[in-house]
This record gives sequence, C-alpha cells and structure tokens, in this order.
Amino acid sequence: MTPNIGLRDAERQGVIAILNTLLADEYLLYTKTRNYHWNVTGLQFNDLHKFFEAQYEALDDIVDEVAERVRALGGRAAGTLEEFRKSARLGEEPGVVPAAREMLAGLLADHEALARTLRADVDTVSDKLRDVGTADFLTGLLEQHEKSAWMLRAFLG
Repeated sequence: MTPNIGLRDAERQGVIAILNTLLADEYLLYTKTRNYHWNVTGLQFNDLHKFFEAQYEALDDIVDEVAERVRALGGRAAGTLEEFRKSARLGEEPGVVPAAREMLAGLLADHEALARTLRADVDTVSDKLRDVGTADFLTGLLEQHEKSAWMLRAFLG
C-alpha cells in the first residue's frame, strides 16, 4: 500500500533514493569504524578501542534509523553488502590496517564528507522534494556527524 502522506510518488521515490545512498555510506562507515576497533594497536590502544566502540554503536543506531525512514516512506531499504558497495560514496581500503593516527584521520574525513553531503541533501529533500520531515531527520544526522568529527579532531589535535 502506498503511503498517503502529502508527497507525490516521484518526490517520495527521490527521497528514498537519497536515503538508500546515505544508508550505504552509513553502513560503510559503521563497518570501517568497527574494523578499526578490532585492529587498532599502539600506545593509545585502550582509549581508541573504547572510542571506536562508542562511535560504531552510534553509527549502528543511525543505520537502523535511516533504514526505518526509508520504510516509513514506503520504500525498500537496501540491505545487502553488494547494494551498499555499489551505492556508497565513501571509500575503503580492503586488507589495509592503517596506523592509529591514520585511522582517526580517515574517520574524520568520512564524517566531514557525510556532513557536507547531508547539508546538500537537506536542501534537496526540503526544497526540491518537499519533504520537511526527512529534512529534519537529516539535519539531526548532520549534527551527529559534526559532533563525531569534532571528537576525532580533538583526538588528532
């Protein structure tokens, strides 16, 4: 059954496409952060191991919320690694375990990239696709990524 929530089908489908791309990015960042949690070494091991755990737990919640937003709009949430790999805008380096400082810098770059993307997506979803609910949702995610970026910069500082 198609949702009757005040959005035309084309608008809803446009928002769903944006959200599924975001879902792929969030899942990739979640996986990367979890990988770093498992593989970090060095003098700051304990602090970084705990820090990465807190970050991937927050990202796990974000992944679920984005998928549920897709479903609330009547879409199918992407849910396979292949779909995520094809749709994600963020990159990864399979088989590479960077030093702790590079882990932090890489995660910082990803959170900042998502913040920039979310800022543009908020405008598109609100102005072009007329979905202020999703714009509000994306604004909240933007704030979470900005906070994560701040924490990563503090570690690097």
